[in-house]
Amino acid sequence: MEDTNRDKGLFKGVDTSVFAVSAGFMLAFVVLAIVDMDWLGALVRAGAHWASNVFGAFWQLLLLASFIVALVLAVGRAGQSRLGGTEPEISNFKWVAIIMCTLLAGGGVFWAAAEPVAHFLNTPPYFGAGLNQSQQASAALAQSFMHWGFLAWTVLGSLSAITLMHLHYHKGLPLKPRTLLYPVFGDRVLHGFVGGAIDAFSIIAVIAGTVGPIGFLGLQMSYSLAALFGIADGVVTQLLVVSGLIAIYTLSAVTGVTRGIQVLSSFNVVLGILLMAYVLLLGPTAFIADHYVEGLGVYLTDMVGMATFRADTVWLESWTVFFWGWFIGYGPMMAIFVARISKGRTLRELVLILSIMAPLVTTVWFSIIGGAGIGYEVAQPGSVSEAFEGFNLPAALLAITQQLPYGFIISILFLVLTTVFVATTGDSMTYAISMAMTGHEHPSTALRVFWGVMMGVIAMILVVIGAGGVGALQSFIVITAVPVSLLLLTSVWVAPKMAAEMLKEQECESEPPNLG
Repeated sequence: MEDTNRDKGLFKGVDTSVFAVSAGFMLAFVVLAIVDMDWLGALVRAGAHWASNVFGAFWQLLLLASFIVALVLAVGRAGQSRLGGTEPEISNFKWVAIIMCTLLAGGGVFWAAAEPVAHFLNTPPYFGAGLNQSQQASAALAQSFMHWGFLAWTVLGSLSAITLMHLHYHKGLPLKPRTLLYPVFGDRVLHGFVGGAIDAFSIIAVIAGTVGPIGFLGLQMSYSLAALFGIADGVVTQLLVVSGLIAIYTLSAVTGVTRGIQVLSSFNVVLGILLMAYVLLLGPTAFIADHYVEGLGVYLTDMVGMATFRADTVWLESWTVFFWGWFIGYGPMMAIFVARISKGRTLRELVLILSIMAPLVTTVWFSIIGGAGIGYEVAQPGSVSEAFEGFNLPAALLAITQQLPYGFIISILFLVLTTVFVATTGDSMTYAISMAMTGHEHPSTALRVFWGVMMGVIAMILVVIGAGGVGALQSFIVITAVPVSLLLLTSVWVAPKMAAEMLKEQECESEPPNLG
């Protein structure tokens, strides 16, 4: 049964200290934004700059090490271990759909259109100068694959999810971020200040990372609706968009993993596949195919070099390290959500889907959407770049979709896709935050509604203040990634230990009794 705690009150089973710190911090952030947005923005930028410079190299190595360890576990004997000890409760298609929509999130549409174009217009420093136009296109796609590929997906749920699933389902420990440190510190981390601080940091990071896309969706949809329908691009439209989004993802989170979240994710995967096929077949097909193959080859050949590139720290702070901080900030809460939906899967299934299949699908998606943008720009210089000027993400997307046959309709469908992507992130993170507050799989309806509405209201307040408020909160996740990265580091050596324990336990359970 999905919601065994449906009738419990808001604070039933909730760690009130973590609740108070998390909610209190977000309230303080909003108040400071209202009082002096310029000062707050400068403070956040300074903190993010410090975090990127001091921890950037560590984050790069952490993601690379996590990917390597996850692959080793998957291909070894421990890969057959079943996480949770039961058969899966969600079908393969729905499971993969939830993972794809939750982890790719709203960034998977606007960034898929804009990032390859951005790297094509300004070749990433790793590749140097002197490339011809075709090489620039392949390098642009390869760099985009680097940011949204194997390493990013792995840190969002492979090793940390394995650790949590073993400790929660097999050892009975709470489904909270602090549980990741149990193998290192034992019972001490389950109680008291340290454990509470770990949970609070993880929750604040994911709130910052989720409120940002909610707010930006309001801003980006308002721009897009103005461009397509002539609707006024203003605060009223932005607030109406965010209000509708709140209603969608809160209702989805309340109905639970096996209903609302599944329905939204399955719908979006089907729509995404249809749009991807449409762009591939009716867009610059040969250009997309040629540069996908070449871009993937560059990515696979140079992945370690790109992952460890440190020669231009200014560029890294704006791109690779920023993305790594972003994904690390999401890490513990994504691991909790992945642990919830992956019960009964084998370790090998989990790693192969999260660290291999999903990233490869993402490379295809970025190649088709972003590759089409590059193809149009090559064929007619300025057709995408002029709209994209000033890093206007929605303008880049519309500049691509409106060059397709029936571009108006396709543009609308892409906006629907983006909205549902953000909604799937909102509902899954609402659910994950509520689980982290209680430590079990079925948090109360009241708690889910509270966090869903609270994140939306914060986004609305920041939208009213202006894009600077939303941007500051988005950048704040890079600061929270500092303590969270230390938390995720433990899984690099703890997950193999957990995998070995599971394998031994399950092999013992499967052995016939000795009747001799």
